[in-house]
Amino acid sequence: MSGKNTLKKWESALLLAMCAALFAGVWASAASGRIASQLVRLHVIADSDEAVEQEIKLEVRDAVLAYLEPKLSGASDSGQAAEIIRDNLSGIGSAAEAVSRGREVNVELSGEYYPTREYETFSLPAGQYLSLRVTLGEGNGHNWWCVVFPPLCLTAAETEAAFEQLDGSTRSVIAEEEGGVCFKFRILELWGELAHFLGLD
Repeated sequence: MSGKNTLKKWESALLLAMCAALFAGVWASAASGRIASQLVRLHVIADSDEAVEQEIKLEVRDAVLAYLEPKLSGASDSGQAAEIIRDNLSGIGSAAEAVSRGREVNVELSGEYYPTREYETFSLPAGQYLSLRVTLGEGNGHNWWCVVFPPLCLTAAETEAAFEQLDGSTRSVIAEEEGGVCFKFRILELWGELAHFLGLD
């Protein structure tokens, strides 16, 4: 009899754990989607890992940000920002080509999976994000990632101000720490990584 009771307790514990994992997954999926829906990320990929190519990558990054900054200054949300970027893909490509030193430049705006990424003053969980992708040459070098809307590729003070463009529910997963603004909740990162592994993103 005690064996049956032990088995039932074990089964109950397993069921509760599965329910908790399911609810956590649903919450994490919704929270990750909410965060991603308010951001447009920037992904610049170098031709190779040679020092000169990495240098060019950063020059292209600066040129793209300089081109987009005034155009996105009036954007009120990520949808409007995406529309502005989409309408200016040709101009973005030209700005990148102007400093690419003859490297072929490919520019596109599409959904892209990002791993968990930590920046100087904040971090973002893994997941699917709308991404402005700038590829130089063969695109075999290290990348550079940041957020172009809200403009988080900035100084710490400017980054903190840009977070005000996010809605309250998203800011609820943001906390001020000594090092700056940080997306917490490791569960979001784990869920994003698991969803990508299972092909659910």
